Amino acid sequence: MIDTVLFDLDGTLLRFSQDEFIETYFAKLAKVFTRLELDAGASIKAVWAGTKAMMQNDGSRTNAERFWETFSQTMSLSKQQRLDVEAACDDFYTNEFDSVKSILQPGDISGRLVRALKAKGYGVVLATNPLFPACAVGTRLGWIGLEPQDFVLVTHYSNSTFCKPNTGYYREVLAKINRGPEQCIMVGNNPAEDMCAGAIGAETFLVTDFLENESGMDISAFRSGPLAELEAYLMSMPDLV
Repeated sequence: MIDTVLFDLDGTLLRFSQDEFIETYFAKLAKVFTRLELDAGASIKAVWAGTKAMMQNDGSRTNAERFWETFSQTMSLSKQQRLDVEAACDDFYTNEFDSVKSILQPGDISGRLVRALKAKGYGVVLATNPLFPACAVGTRLGWIGLEPQDFVLVTHYSNSTFCKPNTGYYREVLAKINRGPEQCIMVGNNPAEDMCAGAIGAETFLVTDFLENESGMDISAFRSGPLAELEAYLMSMPDLV
């Protein structure tokens, strides 16, 4: 029986398009590198290189270690420079990053749904692709009136060793919360990254408001619909308390 709901964040609980988010986010992040007297263009390319390294992670090291090792090598940073950049980025995610919420589309379903599920007795996991530090995830959750403490687990780059769509990511999550796949439903807006949870036996729901389907996958086999339809579906599940 399902007793745990895993939610993607960007484009699912957070109502915005990924393209608009990336454009706005990188424009602001580039200013951090400029203040550090680093070439902004080269630094953004290094961020993408680090992101690729995380996406290819094999479970042997954390995503954070993969990212900063790659970023530092790409930028030829000393150990102290790396520490300075990491500290500056954490400060950015805690403070300036909050202004990116201007791209968020209005709607109060997300926060209401998470709180309602908890009241019904369900465990709720924030299964966001772990490419960001915990402080960045916490800032984004604040945009919809939630915080990390609202979830039994929040994935981020320091507590994860895989990324979506590697099914190792989902196995790692389930091991941490001591749940079997048959006890879980994964909710997300990307058929490649989120619906692959079905490959290990979890139920899935594809949210279509801000669908990300770059490869043009056939989504007809997935249970799908807008966030409002998801809310109705999840609220129809039995109370566990």
